[in-house]
Amino acid sequence: MRQLKAHKVTSIKTLESAKPEALAKITYACINVLEQSDPKKKGKAARQAVQLFNTYDRDAIRKDQALLASSPHNYSPEHLPKAPNRPARNDRPPLVPATQVPRRRLSTGTGRAALIHAVAHIEMNAIDLAFDMVIRFTPEIARRGLDLYGFLKDWLKVGGEESEHFALLSNRLEELGTFYGSMPAHDGLWEAAMNTSDKIIARLAIAPMVLEARGLDVTPNMIKKLGDHGDEKSAKALQRIYDDEIGHVAIGARWFKQICAQDKVESVDSFKQLVRERFQGQIKPPFNHQARQEAGIERAFYDEWITQITQ
Repeated sequence: MRQLKAHKVTSIKTLESAKPEALAKITYACINVLEQSDPKKKGKAARQAVQLFNTYDRDAIRKDQALLASSPHNYSPEHLPKAPNRPARNDRPPLVPATQVPRRRLSTGTGRAALIHAVAHIEMNAIDLAFDMVIRFTPEIARRGLDLYGFLKDWLKVGGEESEHFALLSNRLEELGTFYGSMPAHDGLWEAAMNTSDKIIARLAIAPMVLEARGLDVTPNMIKKLGDHGDEKSAKALQRIYDDEIGHVAIGARWFKQICAQDKVESVDSFKQLVRERFQGQIKPPFNHQARQEAGIERAFYDEWITQITQ
């Protein structure tokens, strides 16, 4: 596990006058993503945030990390701004309880459009989750002395790709004669985000390692059914998303294990405890063992749920 040595700050006066300018600019760019209610503007803001990060090298981020790690006021206006409690949203789609979202029968065109709409809504939330990860947890990564440049690179990459996924599905909805926002959706993903807003290890356990991993379990069957019904364009879009999501889950699992190692706690036991404490749903089959393994979620992480189902 790679850790970074903090640069020395020679005096309190030097600390008070120094500002982590690169991190502040990146953080504000990420906040701008969450503040956009229009999906196209959100996508543009996501691209701009990624482009801004790419103008900085590792040394620039390391220098700011040393300043931030040395400061006792990690969330003060003089350093980095706070993450908003909720991202901006249009009035559409209307948000309803998950049980009221229409069921998707893929044998009909309307059902296939409903499926694409539901996945597009997941991707919209995934954009905000990735950029919220940067805003909310950059100070903790800095204080821990972990590779902040790598953390930013990982989650900005995730956010940029989630934005591409949403655009892909939004275009597909238009080809199917509808649009994002035309059908009800639920707020479960952001509710899970708020339930894990206080601890990065909880966010990593629930967002990528439970919710996104669930996508690895169910998406292959969606792709097959879409193909069986002749909707190759939608199947191809979901295949692109599935391929990327393996990497996204892997990023989450890797950071989870890294933080567990630094805290000297066993990662599997910690994951299971966090699921029991923080996840309001159920982990259940089908399990895509191969994709989960590829993403760094070995069977030990979810073996007790396999056992519960088979008993």
